[in-house]
Formats: sequence, C-alpha cells, structure tokens
Amino acid sequence: MTDGEAIALALEEAKSAALRGEVPVGAVLLSADGALLARDGNRILELKDPTAHAEMLVMRAGAKALGNERLLGATLYVSLEPCAMCAGAIAMARVGRVVFAACDPKGGAVLHGPRFFEQPTCHHRPVVEQTESHAVEAGEILKSFFRARRG
Repeated sequence: MTDGEAIALALEEAKSAALRGEVPVGAVLLSADGALLARDGNRILELKDPTAHAEMLVMRAGAKALGNERLLGATLYVSLEPCAMCAGAIAMARVGRVVFAACDPKGGAVLHGPRFFEQPTCHHRPVVEQTESHAVEAGEILKSFFRARRG
C-alpha cells in the first residue's frame, strides 16, 4: 500500500468518525512489511474514553495483532498531526514512521507545541513526514465538522 492510499484510508476513517459525532480524525497502521494492521477513527464519545484517539486505537489493535507492544518498523498514518498524548504513545511503541496530513498548530505536538520527538527525554524518534497532498482535504473535513457544530 502506498502512502497516498494509506492516508486516503485515514481520511475515510476521519469522515466515519464525523458521522458518529466524533472529532474527525482517522488513522491507519501498517506493519514493517506493509500489511494493514488496523484502521480506525476517534471514538472518545462512543467509548467514553478520553484516550480513544484514532492513533491510540490503531496502535492498540496493531500491538494485539502482532502480539507485541513494540511496533518496530510500523508506519502510522494520521489525518491530523498527533497530540502530546499520542506522540508519547508513538514513542513508547517504537513506531518507525509517522505520516500525517493536516498540521494542528493548536493541539499538535510533533511540529507544533512541545515538539515531542525533539525533547531530550524522548528516547525514540520516528521518522516524521507531513503529506501536503492530502492536507487541504483533511483540514476541510475538520473545518466542515466544526462549522456544522457551531451552526
């Protein structure tokens, strides 16, 4: 699966999350050999769990599928820049690479805010890439969701 295909799946998950009334963030996790381990969107409201971010859900499912808490060589695709909680979990799981679509200047913790992976206390730093090709679509999904909620 290509990066573009994986980000497209993450965007599908974001749209599904929005239909459930969740903040529309989606994530996809591929194993080191490129196999699809998990895909999901935010389920915070549904599960009554403040940690049920899309990234957390796919990392949990991926670790279970692999039978290992370490996601060595795995690639995590996310529709939105991960927050500090998710960045911490990404580092703890030893995810090899993170690819995200839209930046999050307000709540993101990878390129914004605490820049989690740049901190000296961070013992694992994945390769991080922002894919500009899907950033506008990811941002529009979020804007539409919040516009409708305010409306």
